Amino acid sequence: MAHSSDAYHRGDMNIDEQKATYHAVYDMIKWCSLGTAALLTVPIVWFCTNLGPAAGFGLAIVEVGLGVLFLRDKNTSEGH
Repeated sequence: MAHSSDAYHRGDMNIDEQKATYHAVYDMIKWCSLGTAALLTVPIVWFCTNLGPAAGFGLAIVEVGLGVLFLRDKNTSEGH
């Protein structure tokens, strides 16, 4: 079944679902990356330095705090 070329009009399509999916995947990757980095910080500091487990957990908490501060959505009124 052949479709005519006049069926597609650039810029006329509603892409809200695609935009929502893109932003959901972007947010998931962003926050999971922060969590993975924090989880890896604990054993690296614990076993690869002389600082011990308390320093590893402390640095992971600081890392998550700074990550949330810098990675949060700046413009909440726009929605993305």
